[in-house]
Amino acid sequence: MQQPTTRRAIQTIIREHRQLSTVINGMTRFAELLSEGPHAPEPVVLRAMLYYIREFPERVHHPKEDKYLFPRLRSRTNELGEVVEKLRAQHEEGEARVRQLEDALTRYELTGSSAAPALQSLVHAYAAFYSHHRRLEEEVILPAALQYLSAAEWMELDEEFGANDDPFGGSEPRPELDRLFSLIVSTIPETAPQY
Repeated sequence: MQQPTTRRAIQTIIREHRQLSTVINGMTRFAELLSEGPHAPEPVVLRAMLYYIREFPERVHHPKEDKYLFPRLRSRTNELGEVVEKLRAQHEEGEARVRQLEDALTRYELTGSSAAPALQSLVHAYAAFYSHHRRLEEEVILPAALQYLSAAEWMELDEEFGANDDPFGGSEPRPELDRLFSLIVSTIPETAPQY
């Protein structure tokens, strides 16, 4: 059996999972720092992280999994139907959770520290949700895809996922997003928890 990193599509998916995990680690650190009162980070930092999630994982990464990876896998085996449907539902749930986080952040911006506990709770719930989702894809779906998909299917998947335009993944981020990425990276502690 091939190792999961031998396919370009899998390398891309895993890299994008790691990038999203880095952003979520930053969100968790932001939530922890909210209790520091006047030393808490500016809300724009979390808003930048949510913008990244909405613009890349929610609009590029997840739709490609839904459109290209999952249907091909389901056409090859009936064993993973429930898992695939669960992951599709989690993609929809992820979008709803991001909206909840944006709403909670707006409440925090408008009302201050009284809204911090609710925001912290939602951040931690999102981190746990995403951790479970990522493990299910990496530990169940990707190994199954290596087992069941044909060389022709892999060529298509490699091309589709290889074309992903992560604004922060290349050597030259789009100029308007350069500052945004700097904000995200600057909030991540040196020993961030792994999700």
